[in-house]
Amino acid sequence: MKILVTGGAGFIGSAVVRHIIANTTDSVVNVDKLTYAGNLESLQTVDQNGRYAFEHVDICNREDLDRVFREHQPDAVMHLAAESHVDRSISGPSEFIQTNIIGTYVLLEAARGYWSALDESRKSAFRFHHISTDEVYGDLHGPEDLFTETTPYQPSSPYSASKASSDHLVRAWARTYGLPTLVTNCSNNYGPFHFPEKLIPLVILNALEGKPLPIYGKGDQIRDWLFVEDHARALYKVVTEGEVGETYNIGGHNEKQNIEVVRTVCALLDELRPDSAFRPHVELLTYVQDRPGHDLRYAIDASKIQRELGWVPEETFESGIRKTVQWYLDNPEWVSHVKSGSYQQWIDKNYAEREDKE
Repeated sequence: MKILVTGGAGFIGSAVVRHIIANTTDSVVNVDKLTYAGNLESLQTVDQNGRYAFEHVDICNREDLDRVFREHQPDAVMHLAAESHVDRSISGPSEFIQTNIIGTYVLLEAARGYWSALDESRKSAFRFHHISTDEVYGDLHGPEDLFTETTPYQPSSPYSASKASSDHLVRAWARTYGLPTLVTNCSNNYGPFHFPEKLIPLVILNALEGKPLPIYGKGDQIRDWLFVEDHARALYKVVTEGEVGETYNIGGHNEKQNIEVVRTVCALLDELRPDSAFRPHVELLTYVQDRPGHDLRYAIDASKIQRELGWVPEETFESGIRKTVQWYLDNPEWVSHVKSGSYQQWIDKNYAEREDKE
């Protein structure tokens, strides 16, 4: 197969690209705009491979997308390109509407135009796999409740609302035009190459520098944590073996409170960096005002993908978080390159404002 991956320079997208090149004989066309979170250094292990190609393209640009489809003739699309940080969506939602909604629409139309012109054998084999989030489902209230593939949508943030909209567009293009689509909704990802605005890399890197470790509210928000390489395996299994028209929830079976995650990271840093001047790192914890509309609990029922496709996560949270912390300790050059001045200014401004409101 030749698979077109949008957002392949992002955190999850780059894991998917690396997985495909390293573990299959398929080819990958990586389409990425290279916004602040897109990093080609995450693809250094594959960028010289003859089965890998990169296209610097914005998914909102129909002309460029048509050229990419025409020149590369993919057998499937895995659509991961998205703005994904909730805090950024609260302070500036317009980019999320543009990329996640308009971009998905433009990509769907480009894919539909390409797919409709294929010969019958290639047309019937084509797949459009849309990768989404469990945040579209909103908040869970009961301690035993789980998100299933039929849970009603109740997004809480501009980010999750934009992703919910993109999910609806994909299903509408399947129903109206017959485009062969699949949708997956995943829980919180973590692992190597994660851009340091998200909780786990932010805590690791702040702790190493002796900076405050910002925790929203009481830190009692619960998330189901999924190691990114497990997610990449699941996504490839869905695009190659999943049933057209179906939705699959992908979770890590690892529900943890945010405060528990942060304390685990601090304990690992104490162990792995015994010479750190900031031990015990847990003393850097700083509680900041909770963000607006913050969902308390997410939890995925991933029994469908296990039952129908045979996928289960290989990493426990304990093994995955140790690998993640060690990776950041072993890759300071990647970290220094990705932490641009503009990103650091955003972090300082965002959390300073929240602390001032307390």
